[in-house]
Amino acid sequence: MVDLVSQYQVIKPEVDQAITTVLEAAQFINGPAVSGFQEDLESYLGVKHVIPCANGTDALQIALMALGLKPGDEVITPSFTYIATTEVVALLGLVPVFVDVDEETFCIDSSKIEAVITSKTKAIVPVHLYGQAANMEDIMKLANKHGIHVIEDNAQAIGSDYHMPSGDVKTGGIGHIGCTSFFPSKNLGCYGDGGAIFTNDDALAAQMRKISNHGQSKRYYHDTVGCNSRLDSIQAAVLKIKLAKLDDYISARRKVAAHYDQFLASFDGVITPVRGDQSRHVFHQYTMRLIGIDRDALNAHLAANGIPSMIYYPIPAHRQKMFSEFGSETTDLPVTDMLTRQVLSLPIHTEMEQDQLDYICSNIADFINAQV
Repeated sequence: MVDLVSQYQVIKPEVDQAITTVLEAAQFINGPAVSGFQEDLESYLGVKHVIPCANGTDALQIALMALGLKPGDEVITPSFTYIATTEVVALLGLVPVFVDVDEETFCIDSSKIEAVITSKTKAIVPVHLYGQAANMEDIMKLANKHGIHVIEDNAQAIGSDYHMPSGDVKTGGIGHIGCTSFFPSKNLGCYGDGGAIFTNDDALAAQMRKISNHGQSKRYYHDTVGCNSRLDSIQAAVLKIKLAKLDDYISARRKVAAHYDQFLASFDGVITPVRGDQSRHVFHQYTMRLIGIDRDALNAHLAANGIPSMIYYPIPAHRQKMFSEFGSETTDLPVTDMLTRQVLSLPIHTEMEQDQLDYICSNIADFINAQV
């Protein structure tokens, strides 16, 4: 799905030198590599504060902890997402309230949010899925109307531009807090685990820095219960190099997506990804919908021919056993349930060559034509 070996070969001299610099300085935690990357990411995203942390799940957890929520408080989130988004809600004793997604963008359906807001609702966590942004303009209007915090899960859409009435804003910098993951396969990925939290709110930034550092702002003086979540210097050094190339990486992914679009347009029953008018799709995944075509059989056919493809996600959060205590399996989310039966993601990355694309497309054509 992602060719990290080929990507590394292109940037190998820079990466090797950056890692060597960290090793020679022996400043492995909170060293200059971390602060340098933090400053670059703040500039790129146009936000006041970036708090690097150990992974994307920690980023979401720390963000929720910083809001001072109490057990039983409700957090609105889509069910059609990676489990980390919703897992941290339950981990903190909060109640996930699942909302259906839009069948074109795959992101939370903003028109369905207000109906589930109650006096216990304290936060909304929209997910910018597959590289497509949720309808943040409407979500922020709702949040401001009801006095609710918004935490953007930006793990799959870092680098996306959102067209607000006041001008373009990077996703992750629209809500009260933004979170991301630097898992290796992400558009901006490191060579291990890593994550970050963003905000323009000085008080929230101070609280999140404190929480991520054992609840202390001064060494050995712990004001609140926190955790230990840090981005190490080697990962930061790699990310600093790759951040400078992120827009080029996004352009390469969009070219691959355009090729898939053109090829798949001639097949009935294949719905290619929609690009919402409000944002730039950065294609963390290229996810098509298959109607009247055996999705699982195509997945197996591609695998048999050495082509990876993935189902993101076969079981939505509201149907996971881990949430059974909330009775969420009875929640009516028809679009979410439909998409879990239809979606299939194809390989997409920055080093894809034409012969690879041709091979993937020819195998898809062979399968679909054999079904007719």
